[in-house]
Amino acid sequence: MTTIAVLGWFPSLPADLEKALPDDRIVRFERRGPFDGAHSIEVALGAPSGDLIHEFMSRAPRLRWMHTMSAGVENFLIPELVERTDLTLTNNSGPYDIPVAEHVMAVMLAAAKHLPDYQRSQERAHWDKDHHHIELRGATVVVLGLGSIGGEVARLASAFGMRVVGVRRRLDLPGIPGVTEVVPPERLADVAAGADFLVVATPLTRTTRGIVSGDVLTRMKRTAWLVNIARGPVVDERALLEAVKERHIAGAAIDAWWKEPLPADSEWWKLENVIVTPHVSHSSPLVKERTLALFLENLRRWKAGEPLLNVVDVHAGY
Repeated sequence: MTTIAVLGWFPSLPADLEKALPDDRIVRFERRGPFDGAHSIEVALGAPSGDLIHEFMSRAPRLRWMHTMSAGVENFLIPELVERTDLTLTNNSGPYDIPVAEHVMAVMLAAAKHLPDYQRSQERAHWDKDHHHIELRGATVVVLGLGSIGGEVARLASAFGMRVVGVRRRLDLPGIPGVTEVVPPERLADVAAGADFLVVATPLTRTTRGIVSGDVLTRMKRTAWLVNIARGPVVDERALLEAVKERHIAGAAIDAWWKEPLPADSEWWKLENVIVTPHVSHSSPLVKERTLALFLENLRRWKAGEPLLNVVDVHAGY
């Protein structure tokens, strides 16, 4: 029998695990302690805050594997975890690919066909035919980050007939279907200059923080849109705000913010060329099923002594 800790507040997850794992013991540790019995736990999963991870780990010396329910792992990379050579961290890369990639296509289509403008016209009962549409077919999308989400964005975009340029650190990895060109991060500004859409899908790490800089944004076309479904701080907020306010680029669709929830008095709410969504691009009723299937397969591997899926390089940050 394996005792598995669920960290954080997940209403149905403990019951789902108990049903799927009748021979194992599931223990829930919510937002804070107490952590009674944590000293014997070897496996944990959840998406807790850094403070909760710190408190739990200080009481769980036998912990050997932790699975995060998120694809990004920046909240997990506290010194106590990074320095533990006997602890494996896995992430939830994969279950979110489909809904996030569909969200990206939705906002690109909305921007290309001026759907937010027509929505505002509808609210005013105004017959507005002055907008000029573009086609996605033949347009260039630059995808910053070619992990599982970025790869799915590339696949869908190529199915629309878009030219897909990928940006990633490692050029020696196998090619991604639908990607016509792959360049290193040092060439981001160069390829962004030719983009009709720049999609931010990279993890937040020391090297990606602020990588979509003012220089990158000023190189982009005035007709281009930026789409961020990754993490807010990957983009220079002040530079992007200026770019959309001054129409240096056509607009931005932002799902991942610098501060969440987005404050009610933020100027971002008022900008007509910004599509605001509250970090929901991953939302889908099927995500829970995929997440559970991933964890159960990894648990099988854990018990069999086999290599785990989605192992995070805690020093690289993804």
